[in-house]
Amino acid sequence: MKAEMLKRLVRAIAKGSQDDLDRLADLIVESERKSGHVRLAGQLESILDDRSKKEHPSRNSIDSDRTIRELPISRRHREMLVSFIPHNALEHHIVLRPDIDERFERIEKEFAARERLSAYGLNPRKKVLLYGPPGCGKTLGAKRIAWNTGLPLMKIRFDALVSSYFGESASNLRAVFDAAREQPCVLLLDECDFIARSRITSKDIGEVARIVNTLLQLMEEYDAPGLLIATTNIESSLDEALFRRFDDVFQVPIPGKEEIRKLLSLTLSSIEQSKSINWNKVVEQLEGVSAAHVVRVAQAAAKAVVLCGERIVKQKHFEVAISELKSPNETA
Repeated sequence: MKAEMLKRLVRAIAKGSQDDLDRLADLIVESERKSGHVRLAGQLESILDDRSKKEHPSRNSIDSDRTIRELPISRRHREMLVSFIPHNALEHHIVLRPDIDERFERIEKEFAARERLSAYGLNPRKKVLLYGPPGCGKTLGAKRIAWNTGLPLMKIRFDALVSSYFGESASNLRAVFDAAREQPCVLLLDECDFIARSRITSKDIGEVARIVNTLLQLMEEYDAPGLLIATTNIESSLDEALFRRFDDVFQVPIPGKEEIRKLLSLTLSSIEQSKSINWNKVVEQLEGVSAAHVVRVAQAAAKAVVLCGERIVKQKHFEVAISELKSPNETA
């Protein structure tokens, strides 16, 4: 086999690209036939035919399987560098303040109208940073954007990306951005402060600085067909140069009274609620907590009803759930 063919074969294996491997297999068969190795060519063709006969998946499963195979992996440990959520598996129901909902909607509308904007020399917002306290809905907001734009979501796995070997983390990060260029998606850098902390305050002046510099370069050159969404709980620790790379930066705040009411209503929609519940009192007791905690309280109240064999959520169930949420001994 020629050296160039061997190189292409090894690259295809390294990428995990079945399409490239299939094309190379056909080329190898044809090359052997032209070289006069007719018998060998026939044997190779039989092997390929046997494999194709055993595989009869649906069109959707073929596309999904191909996507999984083409996801980036770390060179050294062969670990997946991202988690992939197909569009039809995305959570997307989120309760937001009207002004924040408008910020999300604007991103979605600009993406949908990207060709019309381009005709006027305008670019849609493609790189967005969401910040706010834990549990306020930043990650869910990214999933909502993916759902409304018709894109799958590809979430970077920082635990697999960051390596102790010189330069390998930056190489892994480039592989992820290359994958986002090939597979239109919402690329999610969830809790990006994990790698994007300020180069000035960081004690690690080596690998951390290299990763941040690589991230800055990749974001500056970002031209993927999808969107890039980053989230952080502590925006003050991010490198200032990183902020300038985003097209839009806004806060996802904790829910207000109206949002708390909506969250409670949605979470308890499948179970009957007592008419004697003092909803104003419940909402007041939940003011200042995250959306995730509001949902958690409503779910705890509903579970208590089911477990005790009752059918109606009552005030007492909320009282217990809220007291447990605010307990200083709570470790969750």
